[in-house]
Amino acid sequence: MPETLTLRVTLESPLPGVALAVQKGRDELILPVRADADAVTFEVPATLRLRPDGTQALAGPIVQGPAGAKFLYVTVGKRAGQPFSPWDRRVKVPLSGITPELLSEAAASSGMVLAARIHGLAKDGGPACASVPLLGSGWQLEPVGK
Repeated sequence: MPETLTLRVTLESPLPGVALAVQKGRDELILPVRADADAVTFEVPATLRLRPDGTQALAGPIVQGPAGAKFLYVTVGKRAGQPFSPWDRRVKVPLSGITPELLSEAAASSGMVLAARIHGLAKDGGPACASVPLLGSGWQLEPVGK
C-alpha cells in the first residue's frame, strides 16, 4: 500500500495581505497551516509510490508535472481565492531536489517531514511567481511541528 509523506513549503517574507494556497488537482486549494509577517507555511500530503522500475516517486493530487520534472503550485491572489486581488500568479516549487535517498529516509523516519523554503517575493516586488529556486540546502528532513 502506498505511504503518505508530508511536504512542508515555507514562503519567506511574503507580500502582506495577499492570499496564498497550494493547488490540489486542477482547482482545489489547500490553505496555509501557519502565517505571520515573516513567513507562510503549508504542509501537504504526497503519496510515495513504487515505480515499475523499483524506484520510489511522489504522486497524488498536489504533485503536478511530468515524470522527472515534478513540482507543486502555490497559487497567489485571485488564483488563491482572493477575487479582488491585483495579483493572479502561481509559484512553481520544484520537487526534483527530493532524491531517492531522501524519500527513503523520510519514509523510515516517523515524526519528520520533507521541507523546503522559497522567497515569498519576486524581483518585481510583487508576490513570488513562476519557477523559483529553493533556499538553503533545498529539500531536507525537519521534525513535525517545527
